[in-house]
Amino acid sequence: MDIVNFLVDWVSVPVTFLALIMGISLAARRILGLRVGLVRTALACLLGLSLTAGLLNGMPEPETTTALSTVQIGIALLVVISLLTLAEIIVPTGTIPPVTEWWRLLRNRIARGRRYSRISAIAFRHGLGPYLRGRERTDTRVARSLRQALEEGGVTFVKLGQVLSTRPDLLPAEVIDELTLLQDNVPAAPWASVRAVLVAELGPPEEVFAEFDETPIAAASVAQVHRARLKSGEEVVVKVQRPGVRRVAEGDLDIVGRLASTLHERTRWGRAIGIKDLATGFSGALREELDFRVEARNLAAVRAASADADVVLPQVYEDHCTSRVLVMERLDGRPIRSAPLESADRSALARSLLDVLLRQVLLNGVFHADPHPGNIMLLGDGRLGMLDFGSVGRIDAQLRSALGKLLLAVDRGDPASLRDALLELVTRPDEIDEQQLERALGQFMARHLNAGMRPDAAMFGDLFALVYRYGLSIPPEIAAVFRALATVEGTLDALSPGFDIIAESRAFAEQQFSERLTPESLRRTVTEELYSMLPMVKRLPRRLERISSALEQGRLGMNLRLFADERDRHFVVTLLHQVMLTVLGATAGVMAVLLLGADGGPLVGPDISLFQVFGYNLLVISVLLGLRVVVTVFRPRDATQPSGHRA
Repeated sequence: MDIVNFLVDWVSVPVTFLALIMGISLAARRILGLRVGLVRTALACLLGLSLTAGLLNGMPEPETTTALSTVQIGIALLVVISLLTLAEIIVPTGTIPPVTEWWRLLRNRIARGRRYSRISAIAFRHGLGPYLRGRERTDTRVARSLRQALEEGGVTFVKLGQVLSTRPDLLPAEVIDELTLLQDNVPAAPWASVRAVLVAELGPPEEVFAEFDETPIAAASVAQVHRARLKSGEEVVVKVQRPGVRRVAEGDLDIVGRLASTLHERTRWGRAIGIKDLATGFSGALREELDFRVEARNLAAVRAASADADVVLPQVYEDHCTSRVLVMERLDGRPIRSAPLESADRSALARSLLDVLLRQVLLNGVFHADPHPGNIMLLGDGRLGMLDFGSVGRIDAQLRSALGKLLLAVDRGDPASLRDALLELVTRPDEIDEQQLERALGQFMARHLNAGMRPDAAMFGDLFALVYRYGLSIPPEIAAVFRALATVEGTLDALSPGFDIIAESRAFAEQQFSERLTPESLRRTVTEELYSMLPMVKRLPRRLERISSALEQGRLGMNLRLFADERDRHFVVTLLHQVMLTVLGATAGVMAVLLLGADGGPLVGPDISLFQVFGYNLLVISVLLGLRVVVTVFRPRDATQPSGHRA
């Protein structure tokens, strides 16, 4: 029997304690509005009950009176919840990961620490340590050191530098000039590791291809390219992702995000260029580039949009494409920098390349975002071919329309129209001097866009400096367009030295505008507009009749819904809840003080009156309500919830 009693006591103690933990956790959720973990609640219970036992030593024993039992329970709950509140303020829930994740996170931290050490060593070896600590030095030597450090850092940092090289609105000219020289050429991966990737993705290459050249024709940090022939006889090139590059890139992207957060907090230039947003956009773009299925879709989209163009785009064999292998038609030719152009019509080639790019941007909305000379080939039949569609831009109809207006404004030399088109393209600030902006654009056009002038680095630098000076924010899609145009300008110069991209762009805009003024085009436009307006026209007489009838009878009114936005309602309700809790807590506290200081009242125990019992309970309630308000104030606000200054 003693053993049974011992077992019952041994089992009942942890069960009782577990029930207490669950009760405290539920009370904390209801009182504080928190989802507190069981481990944190258990620790708070152990410490809180120990403190409560010490606090209650001087109070009357429960046997002498049961009147203070509610006070004792309230004090115990108050101490435990106070500890939970303190823990929530110092270390919010979710900051510390679950115990089951500690080992995985420790391994990731060790791997990240090693990579951090290597990157830091590279940065300090190239003299970038003082700059990363916030010293604002952007001379040519620092720019060159930055480029060399990025090249040594590997694929992720090379890609990051190439993206930053397209943002002259954010970085100084000397940094942009150096970053444009970034190269990611690396030795070819061993055939055994490449074959392992092919086997994992497609199967043994000898079973998939009739021929496969084990020696790559090009190798970069992300992938390398091999010649092959399909079983059906088509000559193709096979782009194979380097083994392990995705794992390295994911680790580096985590480091890039952390570095961006650090630079945002510690440096003025990091906050000025919005480095955290840049890092987020870059991470998404690189993850897409590491998925070759995205490149296959990009190539198919651009090829479909350029079906009638004079520039050849390779066909994708989607049945043989995976996330790490891309198979496409092989174009026989040479990059234009090394191609024999003496017998070719250089002006016609340059005009056809610019025409296809402008059509992709302005008419189709999907375009090759990196048309540098290495991605443009002169084919055996005298036409041009486009390669490498890992970087593709997409713009919607509204932005395409604004770009068309911008080209027309440049063609007419109209600063006012140019200002309106520019404000449609960018994110407009709340306050802007439009007349001053118009004058600045007029000066820009007079300086760079007159007859006979050619675009150069100074033109793009002045344009981005003007945009930055007036607080305009360029969307990433438009930045990709400017990048493509700046890149193709160098390609056009290699094709046809002296090619006037401004004049040809004006001619393209004038041609497109003229095509829209043909009778057939006008008839189609009018028909489309009438079709879109027809439902509204049908409803208009009925609505006019209702309005006139209400006006005649004196019943015309207007309804205005305040707080129609759910976020605004949530903010107001939350604010009212805080005010109500504060008032109730303060009222309970005042009543507790009055009752504790009151004389008389029926005695419920030795030297304890009923008024004092009520006072102690109200005091506990007052403190609990105050803790709820404190937790609400110090709890990190959800980014999706509106703050007091948001509209």
